[in-house]
Amino acid sequence: MTTDSAPLLEGRDLLQLYAAPTGPTQALRGVDIAVRGGRISAVTGPSGSGKSTLLAVLAMRERPAGGELRHRGRLVAGLSRRQLQSLRRREIGWVAQRPTHSLFPQLDALGQILEMARLRGVPCDDNAARASLAEVDLEEVARAKPAVLSGGEQQRLAVAAAAVGAPALLVADEPTAELDDDSAALVLRLLRDRASQGSAVVVATHDARAIAAADTVYRFRHGVLSGSQDAGRDHTTTIDGQGRLQLPPEALPLFPDRRVVVTVVDGHVELRRAE
Repeated sequence: MTTDSAPLLEGRDLLQLYAAPTGPTQALRGVDIAVRGGRISAVTGPSGSGKSTLLAVLAMRERPAGGELRHRGRLVAGLSRRQLQSLRRREIGWVAQRPTHSLFPQLDALGQILEMARLRGVPCDDNAARASLAEVDLEEVARAKPAVLSGGEQQRLAVAAAAVGAPALLVADEPTAELDDDSAALVLRLLRDRASQGSAVVVATHDARAIAAADTVYRFRHGVLSGSQDAGRDHTTTIDGQGRLQLPPEALPLFPDRRVVVTVVDGHVELRRAE
């Protein structure tokens, strides 16, 4: 697996606002995140926690209301609409939560792959396009349009199209949500293959299968990054201005009454259950 030392994308203090009947609502509140090539990053958390908003910002489909987003070290805020469109086409694969939003309704499955390759500037003929469909077991529906495909088939097709040419950034919102185990395994294998080719893969997910396949898991709550964990490494969490931190879910059962004794010893902090 090839991993770039410098982040492909880096967000600092990202803020996003949405209009609501009661006034502006903060969907992202001061998020810091770095996304590197060669890795799968999973963004997880309760519904409404800000996962989809973060993905839309990272995929440059929305401009953040505040903070900085840098692509290869360059401020995205300084790009024109035309430059952003060109960047998205060349370097970003996008899978919306509703897969039909990522597909061309007038094109069959084979045409989806060929058109995405054309937009991305990637050489692709019918044989190569069929090979892309075979990665997600869709070669039998190569001439079918999205409207006649099942939801799971649409989802697999959207991922296959977004992954054409191993784009620098591949962003997918709940890519395995509607899939059985066999189909989910195909999608996760494809995402891992693109990461091995150098793509930075970011998925928003509730799916334990996708979380287990990730190299890094970011946990969100109420628009705030509450913690992150690399595969096989310790969990990293954040401490807010009042000194509060969020423990990883696997640690919560150790504190059933939510009371904890905190001891500072030789510069180390120890947590133990209150007796």
